[in-house]
Amino acid sequence: MLFNSYEYILGFLPVVFIIYFLLIRWRFVVFSKAWLALSSLFFYSWWNISYLPLLLGSILFNYTVGLTLGRMGEKTIYKRLILTVGIAGNLALLGYYKYADFFINNTNELFSTAFPLMHLILPLGISFFTFTQTAFLVDAYRGESTEYNFLNYILFVTFFPHLIAGPILHHKEMMPQFDLLRNKVISWKNISQGVFIFSIGLFKKVVIADTLAAWATQGFDKLPTLTFSEAWITSLSYTFQLYFDFSGYTDMAIGGALLFNIRFPLNFNSPYKSLNIQEFWRRWHITLGRFFRNYVYIPLGGNRKGRLRTYYNLLVIFVLTGFWHGAGWTFILWGSLHGIATVFHRYWSKFNIPMPRWLAWFLTFQFVNITWVFFRAKQWEDAVKVLKGMFGLNGIHVSLKEITIADAGFALFFLLFAAVLALFARNSMELTSRFKPNPAIALAASVLFVYSLLHFYRISEFLYFNF
Repeated sequence: MLFNSYEYILGFLPVVFIIYFLLIRWRFVVFSKAWLALSSLFFYSWWNISYLPLLLGSILFNYTVGLTLGRMGEKTIYKRLILTVGIAGNLALLGYYKYADFFINNTNELFSTAFPLMHLILPLGISFFTFTQTAFLVDAYRGESTEYNFLNYILFVTFFPHLIAGPILHHKEMMPQFDLLRNKVISWKNISQGVFIFSIGLFKKVVIADTLAAWATQGFDKLPTLTFSEAWITSLSYTFQLYFDFSGYTDMAIGGALLFNIRFPLNFNSPYKSLNIQEFWRRWHITLGRFFRNYVYIPLGGNRKGRLRTYYNLLVIFVLTGFWHGAGWTFILWGSLHGIATVFHRYWSKFNIPMPRWLAWFLTFQFVNITWVFFRAKQWEDAVKVLKGMFGLNGIHVSLKEITIADAGFALFFLLFAAVLALFARNSMELTSRFKPNPAIALAASVLFVYSLLHFYRISEFLYFNF
């Protein structure tokens, strides 16, 4: 079930909200949690109920391991063994469904074998609920999080606003919110904020991202060659499509959770305003970066073992980041390029050479834009096709008649509109920090909401559902 669907907005969300707070009002607090957990499982099953047992099995396995770790006290070899088994189980599940065909295909090419591909359908959200639970196991091992109530644990993993595409949450930052007395009553302030943020996110996704998607798809997937101008329209369309798709989903997740008085951590903070690649990764998919920092980078030694080891650790992190996003060499290359750029930035920073802000931004943005080509390309040929056009290898001349389904002038105007919003406008969290309900805000949110509803006729899915 998509956030940008009539079923979710007009059916699922209001019904879950009303019954949840009615149960609390009737003092059925445990049943209210059970209702929210069951509703989240229904939300997940809407896509494909055959994968519900997989999710439930993963939850039961990790709860059992986490419960065992939480009750063991001091760190011992046996406790580390239990943690290793838990992490290995999660990685095995993720590896089987997400990476089996990748390894089989590469084995066949390397050794001239003919092992058949498994053609497994990737379970929705598996990367997110696997990482969420892996973080819980490590925190339980460290004594930072414990959960002895199975219902609470199910709700922690499955709470529907974050289940499909994040953010990657910590148990200790989420579950206490469900037990706060002030969160057990309807908060009109949170409702108004939540609807406001949700409306912004819906507009970003349905109106902006899905409009840009048509031009990106045309260039990447349909045209055999691209002119210089067509290639840049293609790459920039995808760069801003991904931005508003992910940003829109994040806003809708935050807005939906706020209706239940639950606040998610910041996960997206105007990354295209960044002046260097390190700042970009502090703004883009923040909870994923936090996961790799806390559970991979720091255990590897972080920056405590000298410059060369720090650079090595950074490269490892970004290669894993690329591989986490997708089972393909294009994703690995994308991650590797960001790792190399981060290492170069660290090295350059030691010289303390000033750079004009506009130049720092331009270099950062263009690096991100160019590397997104590998992220989007379904195969190497698609990436090469777009890059050849961008660098003028097919000749430098202006032609947009093939890439723009609509009028070329409208395409350029729309890209400029998207760029201005991403680079100069306040983001949703900045708007929320200054939020004060008034008729003007209500009217603006209503216009965005209704206008977005009128665009539900297009086929649409969130890009991060694929990761």
